[in-house]
Amino acid sequence: MNGERPSFIFILADDLGYADLGCCGARDAFNAPADVSPNLDRMAAEGLRFTRGYSNSAVCSPTRFALITGRWQYRLRAAAEEPLATALGDKVLGLPPGHPTLPSLLGAAGYATALVGKWHLGYPPHFGPRKSGYQEFFGYHAGGADYFAHTNPRGAPDLWENETAIERDGYLTDLLSRRAVDFVERQSPGRPFLLSLHYSAPHWPWLTRDDRALSAHTRDHAFHLDGGSIATYLRMVHHMDEGIGWVLEALHRRGLADNTLVVFTSDNGGERFSNNWPFVGQKMDLLEGGIRVPLLARWPSRIPAGGVSHCPNLTMDWTATMLSAAGVAADPAYPLDGIDLAPLFSDAGWERGQDLVWRMKFRQQRALVRGRWKYLQVDGIDYLFDVVTDARERANLVHREPQLLLQLREAWQAWNASMPPIPEDARVSKVFGERDMPLASA
Repeated sequence: MNGERPSFIFILADDLGYADLGCCGARDAFNAPADVSPNLDRMAAEGLRFTRGYSNSAVCSPTRFALITGRWQYRLRAAAEEPLATALGDKVLGLPPGHPTLPSLLGAAGYATALVGKWHLGYPPHFGPRKSGYQEFFGYHAGGADYFAHTNPRGAPDLWENETAIERDGYLTDLLSRRAVDFVERQSPGRPFLLSLHYSAPHWPWLTRDDRALSAHTRDHAFHLDGGSIATYLRMVHHMDEGIGWVLEALHRRGLADNTLVVFTSDNGGERFSNNWPFVGQKMDLLEGGIRVPLLARWPSRIPAGGVSHCPNLTMDWTATMLSAAGVAADPAYPLDGIDLAPLFSDAGWERGQDLVWRMKFRQQRALVRGRWKYLQVDGIDYLFDVVTDARERANLVHREPQLLLQLREAWQAWNASMPPIPEDARVSKVFGERDMPLASA
């Protein structure tokens, strides 16, 4: 029975833009090389590419709360932080260890589970990957890490193996990729597994394998506001893609590829050097550029090669999809908010049906997507877009479609009333600052 259950590898990039991959239409002023993402491009050709994959949030930690729980992140206090800026010893801002999670539910059903890479759901000793269902952890706790010194933005060492701080020489992206390969190669025949491979790339500091000498500067200027370039950024994407190729090859070598669902996406829209074309907005925005992300799925035994889906979906839908595929039920006290996407594997025209909904304290943003329509409010101003014909959200249809605006706004308000309110003390990181959002006039 165990041998029939699928394994899962969920790969999460950090701050990757919608069009940063060749298969998603990469284009930039410096003519990105055709081989910037050959392994992910091949994965798309061998599986299913989504044109309307959305992240649960426009910032990273809330999306990660939604992914690990399969529920609206707004149900948890820590997910109100934009982004999560916890301190060591914080007892409040983190994922409660008693909360059921994707790894805890799969682990209880006999799966091997591991997180390789970024956690960012609260610091030890009160929070951590192995307190929330992962049997193995190799990675870092903070929102960002230096690629060579392996320190967090405050300059403290932040590379761990389970609960032990460790030192390793090497480029962080490569260390994560090699550890993921090691995990795949160590799996016992017939035992399914969940591997969460959560890269730091291409999050700042912007360093390639050849930039070790710059690492000392980035540690003194943690947020690297004076660094990076498009060329450096693309090289970082390529390093990540190369490592993903190693993981896919390990699956093939072990004879596990056919019955392993591999999903690749990003935690939110791109940031400074990202390519979010054709969308406007970026990380921290509920415009399409902040929440529309690259999304690929490969499962040779279930997903036909070369498919393209235009079905809107959210990160947390993949939690429901993996649990359903494994035959594992959610905890009845914590019902899933995500939707099983398996019908898409055989019917590209299948629709999710439920609204996609967001809210953010930053600029008092709210959004709801229903099919081709998107309701957006920023700083108290309403917008209505047809994001199929107007992907750049330039034509505000509030006056042309007043009844539809009212309907979607009321749907958002009803959904919001079902969620805990945003706490008054929830913080918005000053790193991003108050910048202009390119919006159509009301």
